[in-house]
Amino acid sequence: MAKEKIMYFCQSCGAESGKWMGQCPACKEWNTMVEERVSKKKTVSSFQNEGRAKVTKLKDIEMAREERICTDIAELDRVLGGGMVTGSMVLVGGDPGIGKSTLLLQVCKNLAAKKISILYVSGEESLQQIKIRAERIGEFGESLSLLCETNLEVIEEIVRRDMPQMVVIDSIQTMYNENVSSAPGSVSQVRETTGSLLKMAKGLGITFFIIGHVTKEGVVAGPRVLEHMVDTVLYFEGDRHAAYRILRGVKNRFGSTNEIGVFEMRGNGLEEVENPSEFMLGGKPKGASGSVVACSIEGTRPILLEVQALVCHSNFGIPRRTAAGTDFNRVNLLMAVLEKRAGLQMGACDAYVNIAGGIKMNEPAIDLGIVLALVSSYKNRPVEEKTICFGEVGLSGEVRAVNLAEQRILEAKKLGFTTCILPEVSLKFLEEIQGIELIGVKSIKDAIDKAV
Repeated sequence: MAKEKIMYFCQSCGAESGKWMGQCPACKEWNTMVEERVSKKKTVSSFQNEGRAKVTKLKDIEMAREERICTDIAELDRVLGGGMVTGSMVLVGGDPGIGKSTLLLQVCKNLAAKKISILYVSGEESLQQIKIRAERIGEFGESLSLLCETNLEVIEEIVRRDMPQMVVIDSIQTMYNENVSSAPGSVSQVRETTGSLLKMAKGLGITFFIIGHVTKEGVVAGPRVLEHMVDTVLYFEGDRHAAYRILRGVKNRFGSTNEIGVFEMRGNGLEEVENPSEFMLGGKPKGASGSVVACSIEGTRPILLEVQALVCHSNFGIPRRTAAGTDFNRVNLLMAVLEKRAGLQMGACDAYVNIAGGIKMNEPAIDLGIVLALVSSYKNRPVEEKTICFGEVGLSGEVRAVNLAEQRILEAKKLGFTTCILPEVSLKFLEEIQGIELIGVKSIKDAIDKAV
């Protein structure tokens, strides 16, 4: 019988220690060490594995063509980099009820229509509950199989017997390995279970989608090494009570991590939003001060968004500043630039900045939009309805150039905007675009004079 001993693991990074500590020595997080019972395993001598190792020269490696399978969900394929890669492992995280299981069931529905064999493993719902969710989504093909099981050995046996082309694990925190003595969802169980699934994915050429719970900070629960083991990490963002959902890739070995997918939650599942700009600008007030339309780039996609600001005199000694959807410190910096470089006395004013729609944007190109929204509210003068702006603001009050200016302008023109305020430097690299007036500015003073 293997001997058991008590070890302490960090829930944030997976570091282990023989004694409990208030602060993890690896990642410096507080109160993340948890107690687990582990059993000693016999280690295999390195001399026994000496004959198995094989060294290969770089020039002798033959490149195999990367095979991708389209999910027929354009927004998901965009984030994945063009579709699923055979033998890859994708981790999907997000808040409870945001639509992780619904999205993967829709993927199963589309792939089952192509006669692709799929195994959906659920450790949280019964077969009847999955059936109810599936009937709401639509008709499913016969190549989709369901399994309610949490024992990893049973799952591995069925996968090796049936050899499906795709496996969905819902969720990784409910699975357990009998060789690990700790409880399901613990650091050891999540790490060992994911490692076993990863071996199956690479060894058998099966695509795995695993769903992961998130902590109150919004990151995938379990050791940080979980994200390093998988090939792709996707996060669902957005308020579960709102209609929209944003799928963002934070790691992708087979594509870009700058792309996002936008979905809308409806009664029959998640619906793709083909034009996020029009979706984000829905309900924009007319003739209201403190409302400016700016343009941000996510990957290769320009997105127009409404920047709202409310500036009023403070009734307390310390003014209050609030930022929703953008960096709070960036807003404070831009207000300091306005006071120093534009001569606006905003030090005694409360300021509230919001990116309408709840989307989070931190690209420097929306700096000019935040500045004009603050000034518009401060002076109580609305910005022209069909005016859009973008540009990075420096500490000297200058408006600096940003990338992909032409794509931003064309997106604004498509949605009916007639005026675009942009950095003057960007005008040198642009050809004349019919139907929209381009106004180049050097500093925030010029932008304020032209817009407010």
